[in-house]
Amino acid sequence: MQAWFRRALCAGLLAVAAQAADAAPALLIAVEDDWPPYSARGADGAAQGLAPQLAREAFRRRGVEVRFVLVPFARCLMLARVGRADGCLSATITDDNREQFWWHQTPMFTEELAIFALAAGGAGLGLRDLAGRRVGITQDYTYPSVFMRDPKIVKSVAHSDEDLIRMLLARRVDYVLMNARPGQLRIRGNPFAAGRVRQAGRISQDGFWLAFSKARPKGREYADQFEAGLRAMRGDGSYERMLRRFQPAPPAK
Repeated sequence: MQAWFRRALCAGLLAVAAQAADAAPALLIAVEDDWPPYSARGADGAAQGLAPQLAREAFRRRGVEVRFVLVPFARCLMLARVGRADGCLSATITDDNREQFWWHQTPMFTEELAIFALAAGGAGLGLRDLAGRRVGITQDYTYPSVFMRDPKIVKSVAHSDEDLIRMLLARRVDYVLMNARPGQLRIRGNPFAAGRVRQAGRISQDGFWLAFSKARPKGREYADQFEAGLRAMRGDGSYERMLRRFQPAPPAK
């Protein structure tokens, strides 16, 4: 083979390899489409909220491009579990899902799991107060294992947090569980619930993670990269600045 031809062939192969690298698909992350202020579908159809912004920035620092698919939370977990997405935002770690996904070490943020009741209901409630009560929960959300496995709590499953509020107003349940900030936002935005539904207690303060797929070959590597990017953000103060933009002071209870 002529030397000039070998050089031309090598140059051509390098160009093809570079084009293939440039054409490599971005990391695909599924994200819940209706959980403000953490994640929601914007007016333009794009993912908005703390969780997608945090994921995008943490991966940017590792040179990884990210794109999102907005879905209900149950589908979010399913897509990651079967490998149709690289990960799912935002999940808590429970005994049931601990071995199903790769997890980064540091949670993205924490949020209170609160008990909501009609305004005439009790106050200062905790897990033990739910025994024998009808408690509304949202389908396929990741609730603490100690709550889910308590046979004394009568659980009523709804399709969404909005449905939970409607169930409570109709007195089909005694209490509903929602995360505090998302729950308060929904109540303030619902003219039938504002002033009639309030936070009456709490179950736990939970961390939220990006659950990485074990069905994808680089799931564990991506979890490590995300952890590194998250730590870099914490180290330079950008994490706290982002958190303050999306997490105003907790509403009055």
